[in-house]
Amino acid sequence: MDRDLSQLESLGDLPEPPDARDDGAVAGMRRGEPDFARARAALFLAGFATFSLLWCTQPLLPAFAVHFGLSAPTSALAQSVTAGAIAGSSMAAAALSQLVTRRRLMFGAMFIAALLNLAAAVAPGWSTLLLARFLQGVALGGVPVVAMAYLAEEIDGRDLARAVGLYVAGTAFGAMVGRVAVGVIADLFDWQGAMAVVGGVDLAAAVGFYLLLPISRHFRPSRAFAIAEHLGRWREQFRSPALRRLFAIGFVLTSVFVVPFNYAGFRLTRPPYLLGQAEISLIFLTYVFGIASSAQAGNLTARLGARRALAASIAVMTLGMTISLAEPLWSFIVGIVFVTMGFFASHAIASGEVGRQAGGAKAHAASLYLLFYYAGVTFTGWGAGWFWEHGGWLALTVATGIIGTLGVWLSLGQSD
Repeated sequence: MDRDLSQLESLGDLPEPPDARDDGAVAGMRRGEPDFARARAALFLAGFATFSLLWCTQPLLPAFAVHFGLSAPTSALAQSVTAGAIAGSSMAAAALSQLVTRRRLMFGAMFIAALLNLAAAVAPGWSTLLLARFLQGVALGGVPVVAMAYLAEEIDGRDLARAVGLYVAGTAFGAMVGRVAVGVIADLFDWQGAMAVVGGVDLAAAVGFYLLLPISRHFRPSRAFAIAEHLGRWREQFRSPALRRLFAIGFVLTSVFVVPFNYAGFRLTRPPYLLGQAEISLIFLTYVFGIASSAQAGNLTARLGARRALAASIAVMTLGMTISLAEPLWSFIVGIVFVTMGFFASHAIASGEVGRQAGGAKAHAASLYLLFYYAGVTFTGWGAGWFWEHGGWLALTVATGIIGTLGVWLSLGQSD
């Protein structure tokens, strides 16, 4: 899913204590400097680890259903509880990130989340696995917010886009490779082995991150925690009609996007497809098309304006679900490609608009956007299971069609 946190590219406005920045004597890292290369590599690893851990269970949902004797919506909780925990903990991270050094906080979150993946792999029961996945989400929520804060504070503004770009590439690469690799390994061995491999790889990524990331030169932790100030900033952002629409659009985007990827495995293991786990996991390679479409989102916005570009991209997602209704496998894949392209483009546009509309409190606006964004993964990803069990893929298509239509309406109400 996701160049999941591209909306945070303009982060750097986290409310800082008086001692949070130096007096300007120390310049930001520039391209060509060893520290710049190290920081980019470290944050690529952070993006990779975060999103490979977040999404590694998505292709395993049918395996969970068989192993634990679960219904489709119940097995989808393995994905939903993690996303829901991230939604809440990302907001807490925006407020608490001033109290702990950047490198230590991110390393701790990554290391603990990877250990929890190993714990989930050997969980004796379903409830234990869900607990491990929930705690993973709590840990992972702080990584994206703090990573982007580190970039904004430590990288020279002239080279910030390059540094951010590699971090976002890491998130996309982790989301795609994590899903595909898990599916292939699970098909060769079992789901426990697949989750253990992901946990081990990401433990190594956490250690590599800590060794590579240069120590902050412009940030000092604060001893004070002004909760009233943070609450005031969130309240101010939520009062904006334009931002409220964008927050709702974030919910719409993930609601439509998560459904086909959560439930494709249940459809494709049945006749007439009868595909194996490794074959099903290959549908996540459609992310390549999504990454390409997000790169063109800026050009689309320049031609049509944000309002029309966003509405068109959401319409493409909805059209993709309709195309995927057809029985031939090639038609299903084409539909998933459309859904993926529409999601990545619309997410890039919406996240950019959040930064544009947020004024001087971009981190708080971004954390609210994330709250709604991951709420879509959590609630729709789980609730859509009812539609699958009672009406199959047709019911899922109708439900996402209604949600997508709402998204188009919300988009057309935005101002360019």
